[in-house]
Amino acid sequence: MANLDEKLQDIYDEVLHRNPGEDEFHQAVHEVLDSLRPVVAKHPEYTDAEVIRRLCEPERQIIFRVPWVDDKGSVQINRGFRVEFNSALGPYKGGLRFHPSVYLGIVKFLGFEQIFKNSLTGMPIGGGKGGSDFDPKGRSDGEVMRFCQSFMTELYRHIGEYTDVPAGDTGVGGREIGYLFGQYKRITNRYESGVLTGKGLSWGGSQVRPEATGYGTVFFVDEILKTSGDSFDGKKVVVSGSGNVAQYAIEKVHQLGGTVVACSDSSGYVVDEKGVDVALLQEIKEVRRARIDEYATARGDGVRFISGGAAWDVPCDIALPCATQNELDADHAAELVRNGCKIVAEGANMPTTPEAIKFLNDAGVKFAPGKAANAGGVATSALEMQQNASRDSWTFEHTEQRLAEIMRGIHDRCLQTADEYDAPGNYIVGANIAGFTQVADAMLSLGVV
Repeated sequence: MANLDEKLQDIYDEVLHRNPGEDEFHQAVHEVLDSLRPVVAKHPEYTDAEVIRRLCEPERQIIFRVPWVDDKGSVQINRGFRVEFNSALGPYKGGLRFHPSVYLGIVKFLGFEQIFKNSLTGMPIGGGKGGSDFDPKGRSDGEVMRFCQSFMTELYRHIGEYTDVPAGDTGVGGREIGYLFGQYKRITNRYESGVLTGKGLSWGGSQVRPEATGYGTVFFVDEILKTSGDSFDGKKVVVSGSGNVAQYAIEKVHQLGGTVVACSDSSGYVVDEKGVDVALLQEIKEVRRARIDEYATARGDGVRFISGGAAWDVPCDIALPCATQNELDADHAAELVRNGCKIVAEGANMPTTPEAIKFLNDAGVKFAPGKAANAGGVATSALEMQQNASRDSWTFEHTEQRLAEIMRGIHDRCLQTADEYDAPGNYIVGANIAGFTQVADAMLSLGVV
């Protein structure tokens, strides 16, 4: 990693010392601090008031035991987390992730990113994240329900529509949000619909919320293309992953005239030169809950499945990493550049390694970091909160239009901020500084709290 400004290096060294073994959190902090050199030179008040040091320390970290009983009658124990990172702009807002890889460092990295992502949306929401090392894959509905009820039995005391508003993330979809909200309502005796987002449409959810992260990423890329008078027409796109974000990114790319020629899961990737069939992909992944090789078998007609490897080997104009953190490394970046890729936009959280980002930047590839490019999900969650507060419900078209406007605003703010700090066209610098300064100014206004 690059050397930081002396004052920022001291803060980063302290983060390493106070948070040992949390590599993803270290990476996320370094990536933001690396952009702040010109900010601290221009605004010494941020370092004088220790804003950056305070920003790197969560306001609250909650770890708890989650006991539940499986279908065989055996008691299982998982660990639950909620990191309420920063509330300078509003109540904590961020998803819950249920996956075996979840530990405190993952939750802190996600929560730290969420601060700046939420700030960029322009909505009054702070940053937080949570989850558990519980794996919902292969579990029955009854097991998932009992786990969610036990999880919420502890979490409920820490959340509320004016305090902390969780949503879904990896492993937490509409089913899990339903079970969580049901237990919250049961315990509190309140139908506080604004306490969770990602709810079902029949009980307080928002149109476009399932599509929002994938759609928003593609809207952001569309704005990048427009800066050079270009569009998605005729563009070949590769998407990693095949879950919710990937599926709706593929759908929106096709609607805007591009062709997604490859997508993946942990078993490998498929190449479909005619364009990935979203309906079939959703059936394979959401209904059958099968591996992606079944897509190739069902689709037939020359569609190939490649076991292992990475979808980044497939030539494309645009790459959208939508799977998980650090999935796109320097070797993958080099392959993308050799194959003519011009834009990389992160649909997932921190899916590109620092070495890969440097390689892409040096090669002139336009790179959109996740805190800007995938902010559509949390933006639409905030729109859901707005509808809940006013007891209102918007149409799909109206909500999608609001999403597109928010993503356009994020894109323009990133570019304008990059220009202001002598880094024209650098979306990383623009996103980090724009997200940071709004939170930092709020923290200065609120005093030392």
